[in-house]
Amino acid sequence: MSVPLARRAALLLAAAGLALLAQGLWIPVKAQVAQVLLDRAFERSVASGGPHKPWPWADTAPVARVEAARLGVGEVVLSGGSGEAMAFGPTELAGTQRGVRVLAGHRDTHFRFLRELRRGDRLVLRGIDGSAGDYRVIGVSTVRWDRFAYPLAPPRPLLALATCYPFDSDRPGPLRRVVWAERIA
Repeated sequence: MSVPLARRAALLLAAAGLALLAQGLWIPVKAQVAQVLLDRAFERSVASGGPHKPWPWADTAPVARVEAARLGVGEVVLSGGSGEAMAFGPTELAGTQRGVRVLAGHRDTHFRFLRELRRGDRLVLRGIDGSAGDYRVIGVSTVRWDRFAYPLAPPRPLLALATCYPFDSDRPGPLRRVVWAERIA
């Protein structure tokens, strides 16, 4: 009688272990699949000139791709500026097209490369309409989230990449790191 009980307990423990393993793998696998789907949606959007959702129930779509040549980084930029969209990639904040485009992303995923950007680095912003804007990093600032501001009529178009700061923190805080880039072409 104790052998079947021990066997049942072992099977139960094995099943629980497999369930925990599957649960632990779900988020990383979902994140990798989402990036493939975002890249495909960006390519479809460029081909058609209009936004294509990465999956049918998505509440966001690609609007651009930001690339940092020196770092070999390219990230699909999503519409909406929402926290839900930012879970999958950097987003363009609405209402920032008066000569300034503001992109926001998470410091520990898609925008972790911001910590490596330096003055003079080249950025390219490729739109789904086929446009490509070349930008050069002109400065980096750290500001409180409620003190972030940008010029309403800059002499040259600006790109602001914003993320939480400090980079190594695992807690939310009021500071944002902003990389400023000026259009050069």
